[in-house]
Amino acid sequence: MALKPESFLIEIVRQGSYAKATAVDPRTGIEASIVGPANAADAILTRQACNKLQRLLGGSAGPAQGGFSL
Repeated sequence: MALKPESFLIEIVRQGSYAKATAVDPRTGIEASIVGPANAADAILTRQACNKLQRLLGGSAGPAQGGFSL
């Protein structure tokens, strides 16, 4: 069962020209973070962090673009 992004805890911190968005699953404590430009909209940063967290949790958030797995 995939969780809805609304059930994640979100934190966005802006420092200089960068913004870090972190999404946390309150049931498991697993978190995912992304970094983007400080002028990016909160909705975009939130969506990207939630998509990354859903991939970590095994849900389907669409295909991953780039990056690598360890």
